[in-house]
Amino acid sequence: MNKYAKFAAMIATSTLVMFGLMYLNTYSLDHVFFSETRAYMAMVMGASMAVVMLLFMLGMYDDARANIAILAGSALVFAGALWLVRSQETVDDVSYMRAMIPHHSIAVLTSRRAHISDPRVRELADGIIDAQVREIDEMKALIRDLEAQPED
Repeated sequence: MNKYAKFAAMIATSTLVMFGLMYLNTYSLDHVFFSETRAYMAMVMGASMAVVMLLFMLGMYDDARANIAILAGSALVFAGALWLVRSQETVDDVSYMRAMIPHHSIAVLTSRRAHISDPRVRELADGIIDAQVREIDEMKALIRDLEAQPED
């Protein structure tokens, strides 16, 4: 495998790993759903990492055209993925809820596991837990309902 193919494989693998790592802060495994937004954010990070790594290791990569292509391609991926994150253009009802369940789960994890000593903060955290768990259950039910509907 040539060094540029190895570089591409390294960036692609790292991007996939970063996507998976973004789910480590969910409270429960049943709160892990595919999220387009997280996939786009992984692409933003992967594109950024490609630029940083290439520039740090430029001495190893001596093909100026390939380097320019990597930098330009990374800039395009970064801009496109960032636009998709910020616009939410591809996010529909179900994909919205699939993204929100892990997001709510983070609030549950933080609220349950934080070392809270002030009773007012504990009361706030407990209210957050109740609301987030209720909303996660509601979103799961809505997903099941929407996915069971016949397509037009």
